[in-house]
Amino acid sequence: MLKLDDRDLKILGILQREGRISKAALAERVNLTPAPCWERLKRLEKAGIITGYRAEVALAKLAPHIAVFMAAELSGHRAEDFQRFERSVQDIDEITGCWAVGGGFDYILQIIARDIDTYQRLVDRLLEMNVGLARYFTYIVTKPVKQPGAFPLGVLVNTDETAQKE
Repeated sequence: MLKLDDRDLKILGILQREGRISKAALAERVNLTPAPCWERLKRLEKAGIITGYRAEVALAKLAPHIAVFMAAELSGHRAEDFQRFERSVQDIDEITGCWAVGGGFDYILQIIARDIDTYQRLVDRLLEMNVGLARYFTYIVTKPVKQPGAFPLGVLVNTDETAQKE
């Protein structure tokens, strides 16, 4: 695992919120000259800590849609049952997130569809594909309260410098 210091964490925090920041502005914000900042950035990318850059899209301004969370339970619980289901959801664009979970269900899926009818046709397609879906429960999002955002890096990663300050 790559050892990160406070500057690395600051770089990551800034990039999570401002992915389009210029390299010069990033260097200034973390109190480095551009060359060392660029080297740190390349090191974080090479280590796979930074996996990509993307834009946040205001979907409501583009098209009508609904957001749905689906709790899914599979009929079988062998390794090949899970693998078949996981392979299948990879190719469905409307499924924007899928997490294997412990507890009463096997997966939680995040789905973005045009409307309820479109969502139901997606569910019907999953059932017809024979991906092992035994039961599902639908939760329609009525309003976003907190959107996915930056990871709380300062809370998750305890660097030596942070530990010395405590």
